[in-house]
Amino acid sequence: MIFKIRSIQLLLLGFILSLFLLMGLMSVEQKFVLAAIAPDSQPIPLEITAPDLKSDVTDFLTGIPSSYYTISSIDTLKKALTNPQTLLIDVREKSEYQSGHIPSAINIPLRTLSQNLDQIPRDRPVILSCSTGYRSAMGVTTLHLLGYENVKGFPASYMGWKNAGEAIAKS
Repeated sequence: MIFKIRSIQLLLLGFILSLFLLMGLMSVEQKFVLAAIAPDSQPIPLEITAPDLKSDVTDFLTGIPSSYYTISSIDTLKKALTNPQTLLIDVREKSEYQSGHIPSAINIPLRTLSQNLDQIPRDRPVILSCSTGYRSAMGVTTLHLLGYENVKGFPASYMGWKNAGEAIAKS
């Protein structure tokens, strides 16, 4: 269990750092100088300092609650799903979902989460699942960065559910 938690922590940190690197924030002390052209054609230098990456990452990581936004067991997931307001989202690709998924789960592949935010409520419990927990952890992090406070992941995901002998739905 400790190994799984550490794996999730490392995945989340890697995902977050990758996002910052992709945004071009490669240096904590990086400064950008822009020149604005005034009507008299005299350049006006504008200095913009990049955010403190280390501080931002530290703030994010220390803000993660001890439960790591997770549903930790199959029994806990089953109990959560008794609430008709709970939405279970399978973030695997369509073909994976069609070959078998947790009953009541809808399919929104991870790569399309940001294009399908209209299907993800902000006022009801949302649980993400995938094959082994990796993609659902990325999805949870992504949605939290987009301001969703009601999203949790199910790290055991589909494989844990299937290996426990639970019912499987096919589409």
